[in-house]
Amino acid sequence: MLINEYAGSGGDELPWLFRRFKVGPLIGKRTWGGLVGIGGYPALMDGGSVTAPRVALWAPEGDYAVENKGVAPDIEVDLEPAAWRAGHDSQLEKAVAVVMAELERRSSPVAKRPAFPTWAKVSGEGH
Repeated sequence: MLINEYAGSGGDELPWLFRRFKVGPLIGKRTWGGLVGIGGYPALMDGGSVTAPRVALWAPEGDYAVENKGVAPDIEVDLEPAAWRAGHDSQLEKAVAVVMAELERRSSPVAKRPAFPTWAKVSGEGH
C-alpha cells in the first residue's frame, strides 16, 4: 500500500489496519497521524459552529495507535519533486517493483477444472 505524509483520518486508519492484518508492505512516507473524529455538535445561534475531538482509534493493547504518531512505512521512499515533474513517481515505481518481485517469488497454483457434471438420468436407472 502506498502511504504518505498527507494521509490523515481514514488515510491513517487503513494503513494501520493493513499492517495489523498483515496484508502487505506499506511503501512511502509516514502518515500524518490525525485520526481523531469530531461531529455531532449543534450549530451556534449565529450559524457558526465549534468542534472538539471526541473519538479516536485505540488498539486492543490499550493505546491510541495512530494519533499524533502516524503510521510508518515498511519501505521508506521519498517523492522526488524533480523526477515527479519529469513524469516519474518514485513511490509508485518502488511499489510496482515490490509487487512484481513478490509475484516472481510466489508461484500461482494452477486450478484443475473438474469434468462437467451430468445430472441427466440414464434410461432404466432409478425406475
